[in-house]
Amino acid sequence: MRNDPAKLTSEYNNPCLKEQELSFKCMHDNNFDRDSCTNVFKNYQVCKEFWNHIKVQRRRDGIKPYMPPPEERDQIKSDYLNSRKKL
Repeated sequence: MRNDPAKLTSEYNNPCLKEQELSFKCMHDNNFDRDSCTNVFKNYQVCKEFWNHIKVQRRRDGIKPYMPPPEERDQIKSDYLNSRKKL
């Protein structure tokens, strides 16, 4: 477990923290040339859209907390991917 309380809070509140950090790293590594990081930005955008959809759905269903805790997120992603394979 990490020792940085701010990092733990961020991970709890932001399920796309890894993607966000990768976008920052990409920008830094490419001298802040946004065109070089298009794929990383798209991945971050897709992540945010996915978790926003989950948050809205949980709110509609009356499930609290609206943003699932980190320990439930892998299962939610797995369930979503499995449901997409059936289509």
